[in-house]
Amino acid sequence: MSEDVLASVGASTPRRVMGVMMLATVGVFSVYIAGAGSPDFGWTLFLVGVGAGALWLAQRMWRATRHRIELTEQGLRSSDGTEIARIDEIEVLDRGFMAFKPSNGFVLRLSSVHGRNWQPGLWWRLGRRVGIGGVTPGSQSKAMSEILAALIARKEMKPPDQL
Repeated sequence: MSEDVLASVGASTPRRVMGVMMLATVGVFSVYIAGAGSPDFGWTLFLVGVGAGALWLAQRMWRATRHRIELTEQGLRSSDGTEIARIDEIEVLDRGFMAFKPSNGFVLRLSSVHGRNWQPGLWWRLGRRVGIGGVTPGSQSKAMSEILAALIARKEMKPPDQL
């Protein structure tokens, strides 16, 4: 099997900037309102916490969306080398309307539990579930999910001794 990239999903610069700016705006306004005089000390702490969290998340999203998600015949990986999921571990691909999935993306259910990981705007992994999508274009995610579905179907057709 080759290491050729069959499909990739990544955030364009305008999508990255828009997503990060929205989070940063929430952070800046929350901190500003807290400093401008919130009615109660509890609210001040809450607003500062929300603002700091949003600013941290904006910075984390900016770093994460530099990378792309790549689909090879072996599985999904990030362009920084992080393995997201192997094809032989994927049990279910869910891209339905009512699925708990990222925006413009899809969800995978794996056969084994992996460590938690989260790259805001690109993908997340929690237990046996992996979500792909976020600030990525829907056309790229749809193409990747179609190729991934074909790879899964091909895997299921092979006899177990050939895996």
